[in-house]
Amino acid sequence: MIEMADLTRIRAYEPTAIQTALESRTPGPGPLDGRKSMIIACDHPARGALGAGEDPRAMGNRGELLARCQAALARPGVTGFLGTADMIEDLVLLGALEGKNVYGSMNRGGLKGARFEMDDRFTCYDAEGIIRSHLDGGKTLTRINFDDDATADTLESTSQAVDALADAGKRIMIEPFISRWEGNRIVNDLSTDAVITSIAIAAGLGRTSAYTWLKLPCVADMERVMAATTLPALILGGEVSEDPDAMFEGWSHALALPNVLGLVVGRSLLYPPDGDVERAVDQAVELL
Repeated sequence: MIEMADLTRIRAYEPTAIQTALESRTPGPGPLDGRKSMIIACDHPARGALGAGEDPRAMGNRGELLARCQAALARPGVTGFLGTADMIEDLVLLGALEGKNVYGSMNRGGLKGARFEMDDRFTCYDAEGIIRSHLDGGKTLTRINFDDDATADTLESTSQAVDALADAGKRIMIEPFISRWEGNRIVNDLSTDAVITSIAIAAGLGRTSAYTWLKLPCVADMERVMAATTLPALILGGEVSEDPDAMFEGWSHALALPNVLGLVVGRSLLYPPDGDVERAVDQAVELL
């Protein structure tokens, strides 16, 4: 049984063990008709975003972060994980991804707070890496800023990722936002109309949408939001909420809509205000 303390030794002296673990992992069943997905997400650190709640460095301790992910993934009803290669490889060595649907995060180049944040290059998984690692699909953050030229490159790269994964029969989750600069930071527009616009743009990317899913924020008037598409959608968790009850109520409302097929949640469950990861995950699973 591999323990946390073994990870550095394996990486230093047995790096081929990582690919062996990926190839021998018991895969997830994929989306099941009638069963909603509960996916734990942890790809923020690769974009330099380590904060959760009031702690700007909450995810700075990798051992603690992995332990929280392990605790969440072990709860009944959790169906998958979304992360960058470093997280996925640690967790697969620890045996935490057995029987889970696993998705690789693809573009993390738009570092939080950087002058080039909108230049969101594909610096993590590519389609080839997702296929070679025996993952179930990929995820892209597709922020659309009408006042920033870098958006065009992000859209083109996203469409290429859609095509490459579809050719391999792999799903892709597109997480679209209409974004803007406010001073030196990027702000996502969470109005209903902006989310609908982002859906229309994201759904049209690539030469096929057969394998495209959407990863969407829970906003006002979700009925109108979800009426904008026939694509399957998963609701993202977002920042750690100061009002967890309202957050869960919003998720519950969205999950009642027919083309919302589950949740993809990271910090809100991994760093809940009371610190009880298992309780937070169980409460989210109950909504499904």
